[in-house]
Amino acid sequence: MVQSDTRFSLGLLMLVLAALVWSGWAPHDRATWWMEVAPVFIAAPLLILSYPRFPFTRLVQVLIALHALVLIVGGAWTYAEVPLGFWLQDWLELSRNPYDKIGHWMQGFVPALVAREILIRKGVVRGQGWLFFLVTCICLAISALYELIEWQAAVMMGQGADAFLGTQGDPWDTQSDMATAWFGAMAAQLLLGRWQDGALARYRRWML
Repeated sequence: MVQSDTRFSLGLLMLVLAALVWSGWAPHDRATWWMEVAPVFIAAPLLILSYPRFPFTRLVQVLIALHALVLIVGGAWTYAEVPLGFWLQDWLELSRNPYDKIGHWMQGFVPALVAREILIRKGVVRGQGWLFFLVTCICLAISALYELIEWQAAVMMGQGADAFLGTQGDPWDTQSDMATAWFGAMAAQLLLGRWQDGALARYRRWML
């Protein structure tokens, strides 16, 4: 079981690293690429170092890998220029490339299940109502912090930060980004909460 889980985790890591190399080979804008994929460079070492003591369930590992891929693809083209976003824009008849919103949805969706798993396994909170509330608050805090980072990037880089911000002329982009992350956090708990509970139950039996 341990060997199988380790192979599974290594496979996800190799997939993310391969995508990272691909996106960094000739990105649309090198500075923007560094800023967009920075969370991957920060999270990957932390996950690797904590793996022997605190391996996440496969569900959360897959979601973290998917989130990393969203960031990596956004870094390759910049969020406003991702081809998938243009396809969605045409298909849904939108006024702008929505790939940025996919990124912010994932910014709420994935951290919600990461935080939920940590809080449950560490015994921080037991009541489902408080769990839902605290996880949502954590995700909103992460989203707000990211928007503050974007603000500082805009101040320091001036017009050079436009590709990183991805506002596409929307004066309410910051607010809508945070709202999208909020909806993502709630959707993750409502849609995958029971699945995660089952995965955690199997993990506890395996640890025994």
